Amino acid sequence: MLPFTVDLRGQVAVVTGGSGVLCSRMALALAECGASVAILGRDPAKLDKVRAAIAAAGGTARAYSCDVLDRAALEKVGEVVA
Repeated sequence: MLPFTVDLRGQVAVVTGGSGVLCSRMALALAECGASVAILGRDPAKLDKVRAAIAAAGGTARAYSCDVLDRAALEKVGEVVA
């Protein structure tokens, strides 16, 4: 539960490192505020857990496995997310 609310309905939030401890919480918070969340990270299994947690809380999220240091991979995900 957030101590504040921000209306992010209709917005897409991209969270890199979204399967990690800190960024997964950020992804959950953004979804709680109404954003559709694109979660990026390298471990598909961890990404799916975060995506499932957001869905279980009533949010919308998609998980994308990629290395954000790989420009081509990041641009490919960007085409899908946009």
